[in-house]
Amino acid sequence: MNKIQKVAALFIVVTVCFAFSQVKFSVNARLADQDPKKIYTEKCASCHGERVDAFVDRVWKHGNSKDDLIKSITYGYEDFGMPIWGGILTKKEIEGMANLITESLKTVQQYDFAKAKPAFNGPAIFKSNGMTVTLDTVVTGLNSPWGFEQLPDGTYLITDRSGVLYHVDKNKNKTAITGTPAVLAEGQGGLLDITLHPKFDQNGWIYISYSKIKEEGGKKLGTTAVVRGRIKDGQFVDQLEVFEGLPYASTRHHYGSRLVFDKKGYLFISMGERGQEKVFPQDISTSPGKIHRINDDGTIPADNPFAKDATAKATIYTYGNRNPQGLTMDPVSGLIWETEHGPRGGDELNLIKPGVNYGWPVISYGINYDGKPITPISKKEGMEQPVNYWIPSIAPSGLTFVSGSKYSAWKGNLLVGSLRFNYVNRVIMQNNKVVGQEKILMNIGRTRNVEMGRDGYIYVGIENPGTVFRVRPM
Repeated sequence: MNKIQKVAALFIVVTVCFAFSQVKFSVNARLADQDPKKIYTEKCASCHGERVDAFVDRVWKHGNSKDDLIKSITYGYEDFGMPIWGGILTKKEIEGMANLITESLKTVQQYDFAKAKPAFNGPAIFKSNGMTVTLDTVVTGLNSPWGFEQLPDGTYLITDRSGVLYHVDKNKNKTAITGTPAVLAEGQGGLLDITLHPKFDQNGWIYISYSKIKEEGGKKLGTTAVVRGRIKDGQFVDQLEVFEGLPYASTRHHYGSRLVFDKKGYLFISMGERGQEKVFPQDISTSPGKIHRINDDGTIPADNPFAKDATAKATIYTYGNRNPQGLTMDPVSGLIWETEHGPRGGDELNLIKPGVNYGWPVISYGINYDGKPITPISKKEGMEQPVNYWIPSIAPSGLTFVSGSKYSAWKGNLLVGSLRFNYVNRVIMQNNKVVGQEKILMNIGRTRNVEMGRDGYIYVGIENPGTVFRVRPM
């Protein structure tokens, strides 16, 4: 190469380098004008999920301080799927991303009770906005008190998930009722909810949901089923199965299951999707992942949304539900409300409407338990939005409206039990909208159920140790 050729080649290299630096400068300048939320949406959401507040609810493998986050974003962890962003984002942009995440973490940390007091184990006074209450022990020595009903004489029927139905008298003595169905008491299965017929005083009908078991091909399979019967001489008699979810599954979780009669005498039954979100919740030819509605004898109401669809289960009232462990009726409006477990975040409060698709797993505000996204979207046309959702997950189980005259400051509010954080969540409602929330009965224990009794008192069931309390105003 002669001297002229060398000079020409050098000129080309310098020109290309200058042009590249200008392009890089232009790209960086353009990105610098975008706020961190936009960068997160464009570059991070496809791996970490649509919502940054869901993204932060997880275990942090490489630390979650600002310095840790700057390091992770700048240098990446390519062996774990985290790309290097140091050559793409400017230092200012990376710092902005770290600030966005640390600010979002503050919201999550308000749920961190690692330094909270031990679970409730004796007399205590709980102060709330407008109410001061204490707890009276109704019964203890249970495993997991799942369902609760108060009989007209003031005594109680309580289901224990282990498979036992107890009658508890006013002196706290509990007696096991014999003859209840055999249950698959494994995982989340067992003897589940209980409710009385609206005309129980006349007919004595009691309804119980449970995880029904059958053997097939050498395997134990289970489903959610509902049986009605009467109690006579300490036995559950006159039994009739009024609901059987199909098909059975080999999984041991996400049975649902709550029971509620509405003002017209229809029985609503919640059933989880059995942990098979890709199979059941969007398929109306199957029972799991749905809210069902039946007549009191198990027959199908003529106006059920899929009653005339030969391809659907005629009992289905809603679909696209995940694991509904809260179901209740507004005593004033007669509307049915539901809470369901999301995955990691995205627990939902839903107003139940006939024929509506609640979206699971196509839309969700949660992420998977391993931190990976389940779906890139939280909204879609034709799928219902929740009235409220919780990030992070509070693990809602048990749901009731406060009624009567004993809790004037809470009247008309919804109470939601939190399995995860050992409290009851008070949801303040106005015109079917959530206008406020308060954590009450903090550290009471792993709250499995919340119910209004016939006597106008609130009752709360907790696990470990299995105990039912009466919430008494002071």
